[in-house]
Amino acid sequence: MTIGSTKPEAHHSAPGKKPQPLSVRLRRQTAIVSRWLHIYLSMVSFAVVLFFAVTGLTLNHADALSGEPKVREVNGSVTAKELGPKDHPDTLAIVEHIRNTDKVHGAVSDLRVEDDQITFSFRGPGYSADTTVDRTTGKYNIVETRSGLIAVVNDLHKGRDTGKTWAWVIDASAVLLTLVSLTGLLLIFFVYKRRTSGLILAAMATLVCVLLYKLYVP
Repeated sequence: MTIGSTKPEAHHSAPGKKPQPLSVRLRRQTAIVSRWLHIYLSMVSFAVVLFFAVTGLTLNHADALSGEPKVREVNGSVTAKELGPKDHPDTLAIVEHIRNTDKVHGAVSDLRVEDDQITFSFRGPGYSADTTVDRTTGKYNIVETRSGLIAVVNDLHKGRDTGKTWAWVIDASAVLLTLVSLTGLLLIFFVYKRRTSGLILAAMATLVCVLLYKLYVP
């Protein structure tokens, strides 16, 4: 629009200029979308990439970085009502009593009901509380083990004893990282001066990983 004009200028292609072929427009649009996805997916997954990169190191050097676990032994008892009938013990009441009384946490696993005792464990990242309940007296013993921060983040990395929600986080992280990698690879095809060297470098890095696996992994 020129100064003083009240009408917007019409947008016309330059005289004699041919419209771009469909393949050129698709290529340009693909590059724009790929760049947009790569940038914003990288920002969204920044914390995920950092977490799994750091915990990859801590997991690979767990013995050197992990300290001695803290072990606590607890004894207590449940009431006859909580213990329930002999043929059908109230395991839920027993678990909740121990969880609330002795401040243990984690999901219950390895629950076994035997003639003379009930055994189960509370488990979470870097944490376990192995419990034995005497079915006759109602007395129980807990051996609680806390393995420290490094063990916690290592278990989060592996998804060990982390529950379904964290499993979804790992799945979502894997999808994000896959998309970031694929969009980054796709972008190299639009950087004409670096395309050949970039693809050769990617192929060489892949080949090195395969060779290291074949030669050195038992």
